[in-house]
Amino acid sequence: MKNLAWIGTGHMGLPMARNLLKAGYPVHVYNRTADKAAPLQQDGAVLHSTPGEAAAEAEVVFIMLTKGDAVAEVLNGEQGILAQTRPGTLIINMSTISPGEARELAQQTQEAGAVYVDAPVSGSVAPAQQGQLVILAGGSAEAIQDAQPYFDILGKHTIHFGEVGAGSSAKLSINLMLGITMQGISEALVIGEQAGLKREQLIEMIGQSAVATPMLNAKKDMLMNEDFPAAFMISLLSKDLGLLMDEARRDGIDLPLAAAADRTFAEARQNGKADMDMAAIWLELQERSRK
Repeated sequence: MKNLAWIGTGHMGLPMARNLLKAGYPVHVYNRTADKAAPLQQDGAVLHSTPGEAAAEAEVVFIMLTKGDAVAEVLNGEQGILAQTRPGTLIINMSTISPGEARELAQQTQEAGAVYVDAPVSGSVAPAQQGQLVILAGGSAEAIQDAQPYFDILGKHTIHFGEVGAGSSAKLSINLMLGITMQGISEALVIGEQAGLKREQLIEMIGQSAVATPMLNAKKDMLMNEDFPAAFMISLLSKDLGLLMDEARRDGIDLPLAAAADRTFAEARQNGKADMDMAAIWLELQERSRK
């Protein structure tokens, strides 16, 4: 079996790397905060002190980080992946970054003799643990075919959208839907409760209606308990909405709902909710209504 490297063991990266280990692959791991990668060592992973060291013996390298700048650093830094990788190495970036960043990193990867795929995912921590993510892929048909055995371990379905950058565009599109849907649910609950209706019954009503969504079922305990442990942090969704709005402005596209969600999630992040789950947008709106 091929040697794999995994860079980034946050909320999503750790369970995804663990699934590759469970499938029997040798996995070399790097994370900037080493303690967060330590649980994988107990599962058989080899930990390294730099991304370049982790990638040096790997034929396939996965990257799962939060920002484009961080991805660029682990690729191009003095102790980065491209300084150590061998010709033909497949580099699969599963981070959510802008399409332009993806294309730029792909060019740098190609110049180093390696192959780049952008493959962000749709799904949060629980689907990552269960290997039930949806892989949103961009790259050559040959590269996607080479990556597919790993995608089949990490996810339940792969959609190949086109060349590099297409996967990143798809991820921003689906995360726009996440933001708008969560804000819509939250606004419906806030206005309903202001009218004296019970939150539990409002949730029941939405769940039995034409606008029922699995998201409500996934978030209803958080909403009822007013406790928001992060499956997908507000800070990350806010970052993604910002990237999407940058794309919309660049292309001259008017997205009124996206603009509203971008503003609301940014304000929630600034108001101390950055590390809460995205469902805490309800809390942000509830607090505003009480002022």
